[in-house]
Amino acid sequence: MIESQNKVRIQSGSSSMSDLVFLLLIFFMITSTLISPNAVKLLLPESNSKTMAKQNVTVYIDESYNFQVNDIPVTPETLQTTIQAGIEPGVTDACVVLRADKNVPVQYVVNVIDAVNALNEMSPDCKHKVILATSPKK
Repeated sequence: MIESQNKVRIQSGSSSMSDLVFLLLIFFMITSTLISPNAVKLLLPESNSKTMAKQNVTVYIDESYNFQVNDIPVTPETLQTTIQAGIEPGVTDACVVLRADKNVPVQYVVNVIDAVNALNEMSPDCKHKVILATSPKK
């Protein structure tokens, strides 16, 4: 009998598959650290509301009563001008999302509302609004 010398061998290389798995793992680890909706750690008040709004400007008030507008530290005196600078020119109905820690006194929340109302009074066609960000109830 004459045996054929061309035998088909079925083998699968696992090294390329493991390389692919490690690359995917690294990719997801890097992208998950880049996604950070709350750069400032806050305990937001809880609510049942699921309303979402497009945010033009975000104002943070942390537990030490420090203000930040789009991650820029500001004082209560410069709050209005910094919010105005954060709103794109020509936008007349911007949403200012307020992310205040649940232990922040109401007066600090009112300061932000007053700053936005002052912007609305400066221009008769502006209708900027303040939205209080909350976390879902558990």
